[in-house]
Formats: sequence, C-alpha cells, structure tokens
Amino acid sequence: MSTRTLIRGGLVVTASDELHADVLIEDGRVAALAATGSAAAAAWTADRTIDASGKYVIPGGVDAHTHMELPFGGTAASDTFETGTRAAAWGGTTTIVDFAVQSVGRSLREGLDTWYDKADGNCAIDYAFHMILSDVNEHTLKEMDHLVGEGVTSFKLFMAYPGVFYSDDGQILRAMQRASSNGGLIMMHAENGIAIDVLVEQALARGETDPRHHGEVRKVLLEAEATHRAIQLARVAGSPLYVVHVSAEEAVAELAAARDKGLPVFGETCPQYLFLSTDNLAEPDFQGAKYVCSTPLRPKEHQAALWRGLRTNDLQVVSTDHCPFCFRGQKELGRGDFSKIPNGLPGVENRMDLLHQAVLDGHITRRRWIETACATPARMFGLYPQKGTIAPGSDADIVLYDPHAEQVISAETHHMNVDYSAYEGRRITGRVDTVLSRGELVIDRREYTGRAGHGAFVHRSTCQYL
Repeated sequence: MSTRTLIRGGLVVTASDELHADVLIEDGRVAALAATGSAAAAAWTADRTIDASGKYVIPGGVDAHTHMELPFGGTAASDTFETGTRAAAWGGTTTIVDFAVQSVGRSLREGLDTWYDKADGNCAIDYAFHMILSDVNEHTLKEMDHLVGEGVTSFKLFMAYPGVFYSDDGQILRAMQRASSNGGLIMMHAENGIAIDVLVEQALARGETDPRHHGEVRKVLLEAEATHRAIQLARVAGSPLYVVHVSAEEAVAELAAARDKGLPVFGETCPQYLFLSTDNLAEPDFQGAKYVCSTPLRPKEHQAALWRGLRTNDLQVVSTDHCPFCFRGQKELGRGDFSKIPNGLPGVENRMDLLHQAVLDGHITRRRWIETACATPARMFGLYPQKGTIAPGSDADIVLYDPHAEQVISAETHHMNVDYSAYEGRRITGRVDTVLSRGELVIDRREYTGRAGHGAFVHRSTCQYL
C-alpha cells in the first residue's frame, strides 16, 4: 500500500537552490516539489503532513569518512554501527560511508565481509563502504576490480602508520594504476609516516611525552610533502586522487596547484581542523589527549586557509573522520607516551550544526553548507542523486532544521558512545528538529523514533566528477 508524506511550508535548501516549497514523499522517495501556496501544492493529499514553517528543509547529510568499531592501538572505536548511526541521525546525517579494513596477509574480501557483518541489521541510517588497502599485492589488486563491481568503489591507502596500514610508493603506484583502469577512486592519508616515526622516537627520547608533542612531531611540511608526492604518483598512474582530512595551509596549496593544472585531485577537511587547534592539544592534566588525531590539529592560523579552500573549491568535502575513543580507559593508554594515545575524535553528531554556525559566522553560504556536507560527498562517492539532494526520484532523506534554536554542545546531551565532547561548552545556533530516512521518521521533533536495521547498504557507482 502506498504511503504519502507531505512536508509543508519550509525553505528548501539544496546545493543549487533555495525556495519556499512543499515536498511530497511517496514510498520512501521524493515524488514532487511545488511552491508553497501554489495550486499544485494545494491539491496534494497525504497520509501524514509535517509542518516545516520557520525551518529549513535540507537533504540528509552524507558523512563520507567514519570509523565505527575500528580496531586501533590495542583498543577499538567506542561507537558501534548502532550507536554511531543513531548519533549521526541526531546530527542530521542520513548516510555514512565507513571504512572496511583489510588486515595484512588477508584478502580484501575477508575484510569487507567482516564489515558487512558488523553493520548488517544494526544501522539506523543507510551506509556504504570504502576499502582500506593494507597489503597491496597481485591478488588484492585483482580483488579491487571485483569490489568496484559490487559498489565499493573507493580505496584508501596510508602514507602513515608504518607496520600497520602503511604502503610504500611502489604499492601506492600499483593501486593507483589499477584504479585508473577499473574506475575506482584512491583516497590518501597523506603524511610522511617514515619521517614522523623518526621524530616520535627522538621526542620520546628527550622526555617529550605529553599530548601536545603529537602535533609537534607530525609536522605541517610532512603533510605537504606527502600530499605533493601522492599527487605526482597519481599523475604517473593516470589516476584520480582524493586526499582525506587535510589540516594545513601548505597541503591546501598543493591541492590548489594540482587543480589549477586541471588534474582530477580532490580534498576533504573536517570540523576539528576548522574549529579546534593545537591550543586544545596543549590542555593541561593530559586533557589534550582528547584531541589526538591524525593528521593532527594545527595552529589556529591554518583555519583561514581551510575556509578559503572550501570557498574556492580547492577543498570540496567536509567529513568528520569520526573515530571516537573514550578518555577513560582508552585515551589514557597514552599516559607517559603520546604515541600510544589512540588517534581519533568523535564528531558524527556535530558536523551539520558546526557548519551551520559557519554560515552564520560568514565563512560559507547556506548552499555551500549543503554542497560540502551533502551533495558533493554524494557525487564524489557515486551516491548522487539518490542521496545528497531533494529532487523527484531521490531517496526521501530529509532534515527539518531549525536555524534559530540555540544549543550548547556537551557530552551530557550528545548521543555518541563516548565520554567527552571535542566541542564541550560551545554555544551554537541551529539544531536538527526532524529527520526522515527513505521517508521513515528517525527523529520526530527531537524524539528518536528510529530503529537498528532500518539502515540499508547502498551500492555506489564510481566518482561522478570523472
């Protein structure tokens, strides 16, 4: 039996348009839009009508970089697919793209199946996967082709973390060559991990063990060098490149120079680099451990370059790199040795709100908010227009957003399964009111009505910018 939902009276904001329109949803998809008060809209009937007066009606967010249940540093990320996707929904995100992990010596297939098992039946919102390549060899190169065929069309490699995820330049080149033939998109963690390990060893030998030294040894120039090297390897391979979690002005400059040459090079940044800094890493009494992530937080002066990169489209996407570890019992593993602090921050619930605050602060426009958080990640990873917009035929992943509500971000009120907030006490304006995922209410006027198992795996096409 067909079910119809009507959203009336809101300001529909997409990456390309802003219009006062009513939205008709039928069987989980957007059926039509019509100007509020028009004859067409007035003629619509529905089983359920949602009043959006005074609110924005925006596409559900697409967070293209999350790590639910990721094993790391002798522990594992504290959000499960159930808790993490529920928190994402509270924050106005309706699709995540998480990272399945290939272990060294194992196949891609085994790693991907492990992540299917973790997510299946547990997600409140829709999900897809990237594949982390930890062991590039002839067998895994062939497997890349098969994964593209089943909708896992992006592959992450690491220039960092020797002995864990690290790939050398030859392995990176081979993976890029394979991607150039099968249509996959190579994602790169661009830091010179070999050099960083030398600096870590030297810092610890000098007795520099506090969390702030994590940021000092992972130097800006080693991010820029790795970004430059990744771009040149991609040019040799004829491969597109997407650089994850760009944190510093010098790395943005490398991306901008490549894009000025017309190269298919893309960049992502994250809220932590836009709103936090090395001041947080230097917080006393080991509190700085809460902010240890890689790439690390940078001095505040880098933030202007990141905002500028978002405005000029030298950076295209804002994702979270959500990888939470509790302060107690997890971040504390690094007391006396910053290199043992699990790397990662919570943020899947905060991204849409923080970026709306950036609109109010004049950093980006409303449409650019939606573009960087919804439409572009959907296009980048082969989900558009099913995800990332509000248009006839799109999934009815829709957020009613109250642009005037005020809130204070706090671990006491967030829904992520982690015992601190990276943005504790920050006052912001704007808050999610209601969330629909494929037409089903997940958040209804600030009440959770979703369920584990509603979220479905989404088969992705290849990057739509190529």
